[in-house]
Amino acid sequence: MSDAAKAIWAELKAQPQRTLTELFDDGDRVGKLSGRIEWSGDDTPGEQGGEWTAGIQFDWSKTHLDDQLLSLFEKLADAMDFTGKRAAMFGGETINNTEGRAATHSAQRGVGTDADVEEAMALHARMKMLVEAVHDGALGNVKRLIHVGIGGSALGPALAIDALTRDLAKVDVHVVSNIDGVALEQAFATCDPKTTMIAVASKTFTTIETMTNAASAIKWLEDNGVDDPSGRVVALTASPEKAVEWGVDETRILPFKETVGGRYSLWSSIGFPVALAIGWEEFEEFLAGAQAVDRHFQEKDGRANLPLRAAFADLYYARIRGCQTRAVFAYDERLGLLPDYLQQLEMESNGKSVTSGGDPVDGPTAPITWGGVGTDAQHAVFQLLHQGTHLVPVDFIASIAPGDDLDPAHHRILLTNCFAQGAALMAGKESDDGARNFTGNRPSATMLCDDLDAATLGALIAFHEHRTFANAMLMGINPFDQFGVELGKEMAKGIEAGGQSFDASTEALLEAAGVRC
Repeated sequence: MSDAAKAIWAELKAQPQRTLTELFDDGDRVGKLSGRIEWSGDDTPGEQGGEWTAGIQFDWSKTHLDDQLLSLFEKLADAMDFTGKRAAMFGGETINNTEGRAATHSAQRGVGTDADVEEAMALHARMKMLVEAVHDGALGNVKRLIHVGIGGSALGPALAIDALTRDLAKVDVHVVSNIDGVALEQAFATCDPKTTMIAVASKTFTTIETMTNAASAIKWLEDNGVDDPSGRVVALTASPEKAVEWGVDETRILPFKETVGGRYSLWSSIGFPVALAIGWEEFEEFLAGAQAVDRHFQEKDGRANLPLRAAFADLYYARIRGCQTRAVFAYDERLGLLPDYLQQLEMESNGKSVTSGGDPVDGPTAPITWGGVGTDAQHAVFQLLHQGTHLVPVDFIASIAPGDDLDPAHHRILLTNCFAQGAALMAGKESDDGARNFTGNRPSATMLCDDLDAATLGALIAFHEHRTFANAMLMGINPFDQFGVELGKEMAKGIEAGGQSFDASTEALLEAAGVRC
């Protein structure tokens, strides 16, 4: 980190810590700390378009950010060359320096270099043909898909399908990621092998958990009398040659570029099960919502850039207030998997201990991301948030439009609980009885969606991708590698291969479980 950046951090840490109620003495605070990102059918990348306009309101007024802190963070962004690094990412430069790669996931949404966007659109056209062929019955009577992947190739599709197919799916998709055979057997139990396809999602097509599950899925088809089970398999991979070697027909391989990272890959052919479930037109709306956030992130500077502003708050709480966690609560049953998705996005991206140049970091990086669904979480973890000794910044996410057709009282009560929690965390309540005293001054942010549709979900995910990137650039770390994932995998392979010894505890566990090969 440069001397200029270090000096700004010192100044940030020296700022007085005002309470939230004091900060609200500024009558313009809500306007200053809120912003909106909107999109319409005109933003849709591709052939389809719709006559819709929607957006998300981002309210960071209940955080401790003020004009002085924002100005200092803007200076930090300049000192860390945030603008240059953002341009490098969108320009297809080698922003992932440790692996010698660009990061071109935004090109999948139509924002990037002309060459990257053109290639992404060509691969989308290939995926669209296969999706529509399945829907038109050209591949037989396909009612279900078992999607086999792990990490980003499973978490993203699972989130999108759970959020967007509560009413009706064109094809019923079961996402299986865990190597635990129970997970795969549960999918088998609900699927008819005669009407089921298998999607195998693996960037390298060598991931042991995914390939083991895929082999068992093929065997399930064989054992149930399916002719040509390999013909039922679709491969989603950046290594198409490996998929061909494994036995997948070349016409059923949907490639994506190596520069699209796993946890950023939902927009590529990894989104095949999503498009199959919701239809191509809705998948394009999903891309359109993300593209609107891309444009905002690319064009706005300083505090006006909403993902960057969120990163300012994240760094303030992690590095100045010593917060080790950040909680995310979706007040919408359809977003129940969002905290899990964000855990991988944020913790795998920014859970680093060295800078992109290999030097030790000079402070905390990613907080531990966790959360749940309101109102269930209120009766489980909010006791700690209101009265515990930990200071935990909270994100609330809600939709103005309900996702159900029941009595409007359901949604009204849901939203009032969401907004009341943020107000209570901030204001607290004094009492002479310590057990009933609430100190307040506990921060939260709110993302209020007009509705929860495909475009909105795309926008929410893209917002958090760019928020994660902004955090990384301000800390000088690389959010696109994940070498920490590999060590445990290597040791597991060593156990499988045999001949490798471990510590006494691990050896005793291997012997007790009888898994030493």
